[in-house]
Amino acid sequence: MATDDETDRGGGLYERRIGTPKTNDEVNGYWLFGFGVLLGLAGVAVFFLTEAATTTRGIGYALAALAPPFLMLGAVIRFPLRRTGTYLGYLGTAVSVLGVVWFVNIFPGGWSTVSGEPTVIGLYGVGLFLIGVAGTVVPLLSDPVYEDYERMQDEAAAATAATAETSGELDATREELDATREELDATREELDATHDELDATREELDATRDELTEAHEELTGTNEELDAARDELDETREELTATHEELETARAEIDTVRSSKARFELFEDAGGKPRWRLRHRNGNVVATSGQGYSSRGKAQQGLHSVRRNALGAGLLRIETPVEEAAAVADDDGPEPEDAEEPDVAIPDEDAAPESRATFELFADGADEWRFRLRHDNGNVVGDSGEGYASKSNAKRALAKLRDHVAGADYLRIDPAAFEVFRDAAGEYRWRLVHENGNVLADSGEGYASRSKAQQGLDSVRSNAGGAGLEFPDDEGAEGREGDGESKATFEAYDDRAGKWRWRLVHDNGNIIADSGGGYASKSNATDAVERVGEYAPDASALAAGSAAFEIYEDAGEEWRWRLRHRNGNLLADSGEGYASRSNAVEAVTRVKANAPGAETVEQ
Repeated sequence: MATDDETDRGGGLYERRIGTPKTNDEVNGYWLFGFGVLLGLAGVAVFFLTEAATTTRGIGYALAALAPPFLMLGAVIRFPLRRTGTYLGYLGTAVSVLGVVWFVNIFPGGWSTVSGEPTVIGLYGVGLFLIGVAGTVVPLLSDPVYEDYERMQDEAAAATAATAETSGELDATREELDATREELDATREELDATHDELDATREELDATRDELTEAHEELTGTNEELDAARDELDETREELTATHEELETARAEIDTVRSSKARFELFEDAGGKPRWRLRHRNGNVVATSGQGYSSRGKAQQGLHSVRRNALGAGLLRIETPVEEAAAVADDDGPEPEDAEEPDVAIPDEDAAPESRATFELFADGADEWRFRLRHDNGNVVGDSGEGYASKSNAKRALAKLRDHVAGADYLRIDPAAFEVFRDAAGEYRWRLVHENGNVLADSGEGYASRSKAQQGLDSVRSNAGGAGLEFPDDEGAEGREGDGESKATFEAYDDRAGKWRWRLVHDNGNIIADSGGGYASKSNATDAVERVGEYAPDASALAAGSAAFEIYEDAGEEWRWRLRHRNGNLLADSGEGYASRSNAVEAVTRVKANAPGAETVEQ
């Protein structure tokens, strides 16, 4: 081809007026051909407008002479020739233009009007000859041009592929249209069914609207009833507030009554029947069972019945003749031999309790002050359990013992138990006590009520056994994972005083238990955590008043007792072991009976 450039298909005058060109040379050849026509017309016009044998007449000749080379070159360029033919056409045009330029330079003076100038004419003719050879001879001597044929084949193949692809897409589209038509038919049927359902729903809505209208009328009446009920609730709330205040007052009175200054005694009378009596700490008998029971258990049931019912019992005054009262007394069963004439009367607060023991206050070998309670028979029934730095401290401990020993309850710890108590600030707390007397854990904080303290205790009991262990202050320490069911984690840490402590932290961030005291080493704190995890789940809960007796079995399998204040301090212990638990209980009974009124002797 004349050029390998791609056809400019962007528009233009040629494309708009003639058609879409296949090559740029096709457009260029057209414009060269037109340029040659214009040159010829311009030469003719100048010829007629100028005089003969003048320079301007020579320009007309030159313009007319340039027309044939450009006409021929335009035709040659439009042909699909090899580059050799195209270049030869350009060369011939250049030679012809050179001949015309030579003519302009010598005309008219050097131009012969008869024969002209053979050299100029020959040069001009050579140019025309070269253009003619490029357009006629070169195509015959060169190979055929296959570019257009190959391009047409490629375009035909591409068109065939596009047609096949389009045919496949048309088939797929036809299938989709068929499927869509079926879906539309199904949708039309569903719409018809939905229309029927909507009609039915419309009827139901109309019926519901009627029902709602009736319900609205009923609600209007109900609102009036609710307003009346709200007024009644307000009145009830005021009554409940007043009742709550009365309950608080009654609770305060009950707490006062619970601080009893008397104790129940369970014994056998001369006839061998169990009885009970209530003896004030000053020694006076306040009440008796009045009759014997068939068994010790029955006597205890009667005793507990009095405890439950005496506080709220009313007063009924019965005027009974002396003779009838004497007859009733005769049928009342045998009296205990030690209560023929009991002082059944209002206790005298100023009377000193009867005691058959004496407190001995002494300094031991380590110059610490201690006390012991010695019975009149010479036996030591209790001692301080620990030494005090001064005599005054020992006396204060002895005074606390006198205040709390008579009303102290019995608590059994096996091998550990929770104690719920009330501290000096009036708040309820708990502690986990081992049978050896050590406090394993405590609540760490006070609770507003006994039930709240019990809830905290239950949380520790349910979570301590499966809780994991972490060391937040020691990243290198290896803890342990929890069992997955516990909702708390033990944390062992080093406090500011260089002691190791632990705390049990719930998943909600609250501390539900702590060690209470510090440990000398991390291993000791870890061992304490293990003991709490072992004992807490099965430990029973014991409710203690201001103080309580703990009866336990020591490492030598002997039974002992200790009196622990609600603040955790030991007030006294047995000082010796007993062969059986019943012997330890009897020893506690002797201490409760004799300690309040015992004199103090300094040694």
